[in-house]
Amino acid sequence: MFPISVLDLAPVVQGSTARDALRCSLDLARHADRWGYTRYWLAEHHNMSGIASAATSVVIGYIAGGSERIRVGSGGIMLPNHSPLVIAEQFGTLESLYPGRIDLGLGRAPGTDQRTWRALRRDPESAERFPQDVLELQALLGPSQPGQVIHAVPGTNTNVPLWILGSSLFGAHLAAMLGLPYAFASHFAPDALMQALEVYRARFKPSAQLARSYAMVGATVVVADTDAEARRLFTSTQQRVTNMVRGVRGQLQPPIDDIESYWSPAEKAHASRMLTCSFVGAPDTVRSQLQRFIDETGADELMVSGGIFDHAARLHSYRLLAEKVAPSLAKAASDIVMT
Repeated sequence: MFPISVLDLAPVVQGSTARDALRCSLDLARHADRWGYTRYWLAEHHNMSGIASAATSVVIGYIAGGSERIRVGSGGIMLPNHSPLVIAEQFGTLESLYPGRIDLGLGRAPGTDQRTWRALRRDPESAERFPQDVLELQALLGPSQPGQVIHAVPGTNTNVPLWILGSSLFGAHLAAMLGLPYAFASHFAPDALMQALEVYRARFKPSAQLARSYAMVGATVVVADTDAEARRLFTSTQQRVTNMVRGVRGQLQPPIDDIESYWSPAEKAHASRMLTCSFVGAPDTVRSQLQRFIDETGADELMVSGGIFDHAARLHSYRLLAEKVAPSLAKAASDIVMT
């Protein structure tokens, strides 16, 4: 099966609670584990009533403890919000508890608005130190060096695999320079996708972690028994992105029959551009769409998200993707196998 992984925003749907969302996340992770998905990642967002994964490392431990095989990680930890030592300790602990199953994806954005960022007690220059903080974190997770005074306990020599996340050329340059795998957030910010992949592959320098470039690309995927039903389920995501365009955050809304009545022409254009890398339909429809996407990007792996309101429909979408779509997808040109 072509490597496909899950990005879970732990959505809090209208009429539910964060507790409900986290329980649904664990249920989805257990199913994804059985269905052969490669990874299950969660993202750090703060002060958002519709996302329950703010304490990302805590949720990763919850998911890893309730699953068996699947790798669990962050997509991502927003490193400017934290000291590298604290993240090394958190993920060193996770790796100690669930050896060989933890990924640490790192982002440079704050994952929230400016006022909330100030509430996190971070200074405005912290994002500018991102490359240095990545190197510091990498050293804290690596073997102890002679004369080293500060150690992450647990953390030292756990060698948790690092990933660089991004939606611009900055992350592509950094991942290439450090010889790290790169995950592009094309599921909501596709504009620089092809250019970023070109930069990453052309400038990649082998490292102790990775001998050759490895690129994961994000996609929104909604699969149902029919194209019409998938398009209807997808309206929850379309409403969410439209609300983002409006500057409004909230819980995930139920699907609607007529999305055209929800957005203005300008909002439709903006939201649709953000959702360019969305693949929606019955299995045959999505299979052809995803194969074309893999061919165009040369992706080594897909990271899929799906903002589906009903949990049963969400499970059904991921099951159809795993059982009806993924087995027939052709692998990308790269023959790297990531662990």
